[in-house]
Amino acid sequence: MSHSENSALPVFRFQAEVIYWRGPSPFFYAPLPADCAAEVRRLAKLVTYGWGMIPVDATVASVTFYTALFPKDDTYLLPLKAAVRKKTNITAGDVVSVEVTLKTAR
Repeated sequence: MSHSENSALPVFRFQAEVIYWRGPSPFFYAPLPADCAAEVRRLAKLVTYGWGMIPVDATVASVTFYTALFPKDDTYLLPLKAAVRKKTNITAGDVVSVEVTLKTAR
């Protein structure tokens, strides 16, 4: 985890193994490591737009996109949009480098 000193909200950089979740909406996610999740949880009240959703700009394999983290178990999951996965050939089991910048609710 690292913080950008010149922004009010932190930037998190980490590696994650992509998981596939079959749920009601099948999707691929990058789970946040425990230290990042703890810091996001601490800041959640400042940035959530409801239901625990945290708006972020994320970069995976040089592709930047807007999405929202959501709480699951003891961490947060970063949804990997189909368009992002198509551009990067990312699938379940891949380890990816991720950069996440928290945003205030739009």
